[in-house]
Amino acid sequence: MKVAEISRFPIKSLLGERLDDVEIEQRGLIGDRLWAVRDVEGKIGSGKNTRRFRRMPGLLHLRGYFGERVPTVELPGGETFAADDPAGHAAVSHAIGRNVTIAREAEVQHHDEGPVSLITTAGLRQLAAMTGEPVDPARFRANLLIDLPGTGFLDDSWVGQDLQVGPTVLLRPQALQTRCIMINMAQGDLPESGRLLKAVAERPDLTFGLWATVIRAGRIAVGDAVTVNSRTLITAHP
Repeated sequence: MKVAEISRFPIKSLLGERLDDVEIEQRGLIGDRLWAVRDVEGKIGSGKNTRRFRRMPGLLHLRGYFGERVPTVELPGGETFAADDPAGHAAVSHAIGRNVTIAREAEVQHHDEGPVSLITTAGLRQLAAMTGEPVDPARFRANLLIDLPGTGFLDDSWVGQDLQVGPTVLLRPQALQTRCIMINMAQGDLPESGRLLKAVAERPDLTFGLWATVIRAGRIAVGDAVTVNSRTLITAHP
């Protein structure tokens, strides 16, 4: 197995950027989802409504780019601005039809479930067989796409194991990742899908892919080998 794609989303729920390599820390990919759109109630812009999130149609027509100090936001017409620019906040508010600002992560984390998300090519092939059409990995907004031979949800068994990625990084998948209507939405050049969420709904608890914690930080690159290392759990006896 190897890393096929690396993706980072500097501003949560906006389009992101593909990378050749990236540094991973305990929080996840450097700069990933570190900023987010927030409404006047402090809810985080997303594709769904929950205790933390507020559904905000239109965010997937905007794009975020990493910056050392603050990310850059790009509007559909190509206009760009710094994420902390009040004039930019006004432009985003106009674009999505509600009053919002863009803020850095504080007490409430921006990740849906965990620091690093990943999917596999084998899983995508399985979904393609179920829907009758190719499934673009961009719909799942995962950090890592792992090139895994075969077809099926083979990565389900990785929960609780260790993933060695490249020479240094060690990830530990903690759970399958829950999906929502966002995977059906039009984004970038991808049109709206009417089949994908129905296919994922056939999975346990509407899941596809995994989220993982970072056991050992470091740098990864496209093409790096990925190895599943089984963990031996030692139980202490009285």
